[in-house]
Amino acid sequence: MTPPPGWYRDPSAPHMERWWDGTAWTEHRRAPEAPAPAVPTPPVPGPPAYEPHATVPLTAGRPSAGGASGRGPRIVALAAAGAVLLTAIVTGALVLGKDDGGTELDTAPTLATSAPVDREPASDTPTPTESASEPPADGPAVVTDQLNGITLPLLSGWVRPRNITEADVLMTTDGTYQCPADFGYCRHGEVSSRTASGDDGSSPEAIAKADIQEAADDAYDRDLVGRRPFGGIESHKVVGSGPVSVAGRAGYFVRWQVRTAEGPGGYVQSLAFPSGIGTGSPVVVRYVFDAGEDGPPLADMDRFTKGIRSTAD
Repeated sequence: MTPPPGWYRDPSAPHMERWWDGTAWTEHRRAPEAPAPAVPTPPVPGPPAYEPHATVPLTAGRPSAGGASGRGPRIVALAAAGAVLLTAIVTGALVLGKDDGGTELDTAPTLATSAPVDREPASDTPTPTESASEPPADGPAVVTDQLNGITLPLLSGWVRPRNITEADVLMTTDGTYQCPADFGYCRHGEVSSRTASGDDGSSPEAIAKADIQEAADDAYDRDLVGRRPFGGIESHKVVGSGPVSVAGRAGYFVRWQVRTAEGPGGYVQSLAFPSGIGTGSPVVVRYVFDAGEDGPPLADMDRFTKGIRSTAD
């Protein structure tokens, strides 16, 4: 909304009037005109901001023919109020027409809006991100064995079981490869767990020593249907055994290195320790790692063992 051409209060010199050509201020200035005779004039309809500045005497003039009705003084009072309103609007234009450094800005006369604009108050609550997703139930860095009440860390290079028929498998290395005996697909690493039975023994040491032979056969000798993906086990040797603390409980481990007819063979470990839930039945965790440069680092066995936690703790 641009005011029409006319004389308005000069934004840079409020005591002077300046010509507004309808689009910009000109260099024409003048002193305010002398007060007009106190002849009451009905106010012109429309926003007062569009009218050129006019000086209205604030002293009461001679009453008009209205006489005792008092209409003349009322009109003078309304005209005076309009002049005050216009002066406030132009003064606001003068204040807003300067930047913080006091430099004059070439702004048009300010026009008042008919109604204030309603704006919602700013909220102190941050907007939640839409991309937030729920983490896995057992956390992004652990694998949980709910039956035996333990969790194991999910180390780099290991994944949760995919396309695995054995129910006890907790995790495997990522990807598969052609088994050395030229049939089926094998994985370079596997971690599984089970509850020890009464026939396995009563102490973690007895349980681990009884389990290691079966663990080696299941991993490198024959599979579930009697095939030999590695050509069978040719020999083995004990490369580690002894007591170990597992989740604050006394456990025992036995580790074998096995040599197979096909491929580089591998390492098998049986780890036994009491469960932290229920009656504390012993738990057996098995590690199967291929040997050779493609197998997982042997140190991951110790990392898994140190990272085991009880779900009851």
